[in-house]
Amino acid sequence: MNRPLSPRFAFHIAIVFLALGLVQLAGSLVFYQIIDRQTLRDDHARRVAELLVVGERMYAIAPDETAGNMSTRYLLAEVSDAPTISSPADDDMLADIADRIVAWEPSLAERPLHLATVAINGQGRNLVGSLQLADGNWFNFQSRDIASMWPVAWRAMVLTMLLAAAFMCIGLIALHRISKPLRRLTDAAEIIGQGQQIEISETGPKDLRDLAHAMNVMQDRVARLLRDQAAAFEAIGHDLRTPLSRQLVVTGLVDDEELSRLLKDSITEMTELLDSLQHFLRAQHLTSESETIELAAFLRAELSGFGNAITTVAPDHAVVRTFREPITLALRALIENALQYAEEAVVTLHEHEGDWVIDISDNGPGLAEKHFEPVLEPFFRVDEARQRNTKGFGLGIPTVHRLMMRFNGGLSFSSPEKGGLTVRLTVPKGR
Repeated sequence: MNRPLSPRFAFHIAIVFLALGLVQLAGSLVFYQIIDRQTLRDDHARRVAELLVVGERMYAIAPDETAGNMSTRYLLAEVSDAPTISSPADDDMLADIADRIVAWEPSLAERPLHLATVAINGQGRNLVGSLQLADGNWFNFQSRDIASMWPVAWRAMVLTMLLAAAFMCIGLIALHRISKPLRRLTDAAEIIGQGQQIEISETGPKDLRDLAHAMNVMQDRVARLLRDQAAAFEAIGHDLRTPLSRQLVVTGLVDDEELSRLLKDSITEMTELLDSLQHFLRAQHLTSESETIELAAFLRAELSGFGNAITTVAPDHAVVRTFREPITLALRALIENALQYAEEAVVTLHEHEGDWVIDISDNGPGLAEKHFEPVLEPFFRVDEARQRNTKGFGLGIPTVHRLMMRFNGGLSFSSPEKGGLTVRLTVPKGR
C-alpha cells in the first residue's frame, strides 16, 4: 500500500515553499524595479549622448541631411533655429538623465541641453530635448517612450519568476520523493495498529531508516509475544482439559443427580470458556490468503446449519475477492450471538458505499448506543440487556472485531426503531 502524501503535511510544506518563493520573488522585483529605473535612464542617456555627438558631427559635414540621417525607429531628430524645449525642466529624473548624458560624452558639458517629457496618446511618455549647436542653431530630438524598450531588468524579473516557479516545482517533487519512506511508515503504522504484520523497507534518510528498523524489530517482538502467549495458552488449555475430562467421568459416579448435573454444567462452561479464549487469541494472529467468493452462495452454505432460525436475503452474482476463513469465523460468531438473545435472525447481503456488507438483525433486547464501543472489549457484558443466564463469555464480538481489524473489514451496530439489534459486517477486500 502506497497512499499519497497526507494532505495536511503536503499543504504545510507547500505553503512553506510558496512563502519562501514569494519572499524571494518580492525582493527580486523590488530590486529589479530599482535597477530597471537606473537601466532605463542610463540607456536613454547613452543613446541620446551618441545621437548628439554623431548629429553634431554630421551637421558640420552635411547640415541639410542631418535630420533625415539621424532619425531612426526610436529617435526623431531635426535642426532648427529655435529649441523645442526652451528651458530645462525642474525634474529629478530629467536632471539625472542630463548628468548621465554628460557622463557618457563629456564634450557636451558646456552646451545648453534642455530635456522634458511629453505624453503620447495617454499610453506613455517620450523624452524630448534640445541641444544648441556651435553655429547657434538647435538640434532637437525625441526618444521613444522611456518605458517601452523591454529593458534587461524587466527580462530579469520575468526570468526570476520563471526560476522561482521552477524551483518550487522541483522542491515539491523532491519532497514527494523524500517523503515516500515517511508515507510507507505511516501506512505500516496503520497496518500494525490493525494487528497485522508487514515488512517495512528500510530506505530513505538515516533517521527514517532507523525508525523503519525499530518498527520491524517491534513487530517481531510483538508477533513473538503473541505466539508465545497463544502457545502458552494452548499448553494451559491442554493441561486443563485433561483434569476436566476426568472430572466429567467422575460426575457419572456421583449418586446425587442434582449435584452431578451441576458439576457437568460447570465442566461444560469451563470447556466452552477455554474454546472461546482459544478463538479469541487465534483471531489476533490468524493469517489467510484472499480468494474470489460468490457471497450469496457462501452465505447460504455457511448458514444452512442453523435451519429455519436464519433467513437469508442476498442478491445473485455478489462476487468479491475476500478472505474466506476470517469471514466464516466472524459470521458464525455473530449468528451465534444473535441467536443467544432471539429465536431468529435475518441476514441481509447488500452493497453500501462501494462495499459489500452483511447485516445480521435480531428481535432480541437490543443494545444501548452507549455500549457500542465497550462491547468490543473482551468479557464485557450488559447485564440489563444480556442476562447472565445466557450462553457466552463476552468474547464473540471482540473476536469478530479483532478479525475485521486484521483484514481491513468493518464492524458496526445500530438499534432499529422496531427494537432488536443490527450488526453490520463490512466484507474485507482482498488483493
